[in-house]
Amino acid sequence: MSDTNASSPNPVRSNERPGRPSRPVGDSVQQHIKTAVHKELIKRIDLDKLAEIQETRGAQQQFFNVVQSMVNEQGVPLSATERDRLAQEVVDEVFGLGPLEPLLKDDTISDILVNTYSSIYVERRGILEKTSLTFQDNRHLLHTIDKIVSAVGRRVDESSPMVDARLPDGSRVNVIIPPLAVDGPILSIRRFGSSPLGAADLLRFQALTPPMLDFLSGCVKARLNIIISGGTGSGKTTLLNTLSSFISERERIVTIEDSAELQLRQEHVVRLETRPPNVEGKGAIRQRELVINALRMRPDRVVLGEVRGEECLDMLQAMNTGHDGSLTTIHSNTPRDALARLETMAMMGEVRIADKAIRAQIAAAVHIIVQASRMSDGSRRITHITELTGAFTDVISMQDIFLFEKKGIGPNGKVRGRFYATGIVPKCADKLQAAGIPIPIGLSDHSLEIQ
Repeated sequence: MSDTNASSPNPVRSNERPGRPSRPVGDSVQQHIKTAVHKELIKRIDLDKLAEIQETRGAQQQFFNVVQSMVNEQGVPLSATERDRLAQEVVDEVFGLGPLEPLLKDDTISDILVNTYSSIYVERRGILEKTSLTFQDNRHLLHTIDKIVSAVGRRVDESSPMVDARLPDGSRVNVIIPPLAVDGPILSIRRFGSSPLGAADLLRFQALTPPMLDFLSGCVKARLNIIISGGTGSGKTTLLNTLSSFISERERIVTIEDSAELQLRQEHVVRLETRPPNVEGKGAIRQRELVINALRMRPDRVVLGEVRGEECLDMLQAMNTGHDGSLTTIHSNTPRDALARLETMAMMGEVRIADKAIRAQIAAAVHIIVQASRMSDGSRRITHITELTGAFTDVISMQDIFLFEKKGIGPNGKVRGRFYATGIVPKCADKLQAAGIPIPIGLSDHSLEIQ
């Protein structure tokens, strides 16, 4: 790297006039400069050593200085701000994900949505907004996508045009390319951040109240089986991370996911991830196989990222055969809908079981359903904490322990409402007391207004 820096000539500024600021350079000229610098980098630098440079902060700064010098060599009058920005964009292209790097560094952004190369949207505090950033073309976007998916052993091409992947910080990535995406490659990134939200953060954002959190943490510690239900973007994975933090450090946890996103803080965690089919369409490992295998790994807890298919029956059987304290998520709008989906997915397997038997298994296996919802102002709330009390005839009996009642929109555009306890003593109170966990104070008359 030092030889490259020494060979760089002094910056060329022949077109600049003393005392007058240079005019802003157009996008096409800036793109031309970046392309020229890229070509020059390939000539000057041993690209095989870039991985070593990426791990060293001092070397990255030296690399940035070299790129600055190369930008100056192009002979285009640039202000100091433009020169630094162009150099940073080149560095981001070499070491990171190009135009997406500044978005990934912004902690206020929760979703990055790339609708073809020329249109990038972000969600910030629950509101979608379009950015001024773009890729050079679809080929540039595909190159960035390939960087993401290849880093986790996935592939995307015409024979496999859809893929789920993840970033190093655990953020969820979904890609779909032509011929399925008509206008060009589509990239969606759901960000979780390097340090996931904890229980204190959920309380601060008023996603739930202290008595509700105390009750849920008690349920986890008492090894009750909990399902987190909610729609897309309602905070299911964040809540699953939070509840899993109440699991004892002395327990062995096995996680199963389509794409490993959970960020459990315990030391004794075994992470399993499904495998997509190969080019010939063979070799796929689904969640069901991982659930069956996980039960042979002496788990104290099984955490399933999301139940979505025939693995549901195996999960229910595991909950009923000594693997108490399991956690999972499911896509549904209400606790009752969650039960209907569980019943449907349990029937998707090859084994044919009577409806009544499946309902009995669900009622015996699942203790608590936590419903998460995304409000119109972008905030997330726990709207139901519901207990299953048994199966009678053709219906699974349920009772709500905590609810959130929406009361409208305030003058500031925020959703108004009230958290409250229904006053029903949960059936699981005996299990909590047997585990040495006191029932939260004020459980029967808890109420909190949200303005």
